Amino acid sequence: MPVFGLITPAEQKMIVTVNPNTCIDRTLVVPEIILNRTIRASRFALGMGGKAADASWILGEYGIPSLALGFSAGASGIQMEKMLRTKGVQTDFTHVDGETRMHTVVVMEDGSGQTTFAAPSLIVRPEHVVELESRYDRALEDASCVVIGGTLPIGVPDSLYLRMISKAVTKGIPVVLDASGSCLMAGMEGHPTILKPNRDELEELSGREFNTLEDVLNFCKEVRDRFGSQVVATLGSEGILAVTNEKAYRIPPLPVNIISTAGAGDGILAGLAASLSAGWPLEVGLRLGAAMAGAVCMQLATADCHKTDIERLLPLVELLPFEE
Repeated sequence: MPVFGLITPAEQKMIVTVNPNTCIDRTLVVPEIILNRTIRASRFALGMGGKAADASWILGEYGIPSLALGFSAGASGIQMEKMLRTKGVQTDFTHVDGETRMHTVVVMEDGSGQTTFAAPSLIVRPEHVVELESRYDRALEDASCVVIGGTLPIGVPDSLYLRMISKAVTKGIPVVLDASGSCLMAGMEGHPTILKPNRDELEELSGREFNTLEDVLNFCKEVRDRFGSQVVATLGSEGILAVTNEKAYRIPPLPVNIISTAGAGDGILAGLAASLSAGWPLEVGLRLGAAMAGAVCMQLATADCHKTDIERLLPLVELLPFEE
């Protein structure tokens, strides 16, 4: 059993992350947004983008190895792969046409909010999907855990996530899925070990708004009972709500100076993957993930964080039992 704050990377086996729709995030801090005018940013940062790739990025910062798969294209794809490798992440991307996406994240100087501009730019053909699945099949041979996340490029069927999850589950490999819309619905049919939606994704899935944490809890229980997947919901300022096989927990937000929340939820992915890979109780992954998420919020670049911040925040994480 690991001691919080003394989690040893050597205990880890290989975590495999799959992020088909890779991207790089450019983050700008601006005083205001006014149309038809040049807006000069006061700060700029470059970070990883894409849920599962972000998880690899964060794990790498913490010293935990992983293998990142997905589609990569053009000069931005080369840059994205190099960025991952600087964190010690192994890469085995399928190279396609077009360009790996470049997102622009705009953060308001006064802390009033942020938004992301995104555009599709990967061109994926059927033979590329076949190649990615072949690489994935090879990766499963030595995988201790799989993280699948993000959207799918145009033309890639939602069934890809279902097939990938089913293959891992059949081999007894735990899977964490973080997706939205039709990708989430398709992937759920594969019965992943853990689902990690945010509030918007849960509301879209349920077809209704949640007015209370109890509403979120009840729907997460419905999902768990129907699909056999534990649910870890990230709820922004309300923290994290986790519905495990036996219990439900709430984790309040950590007291950090929030610079940007982009990629914070992917810190949860990283923590969950670390615990599943090592065979630790889910509660360990929740604590580690919450600390990683808090550390990400302290940095401007998407999914960026510092190991020292993670270790400092770990003892501050409160894992509170939560029931109606």
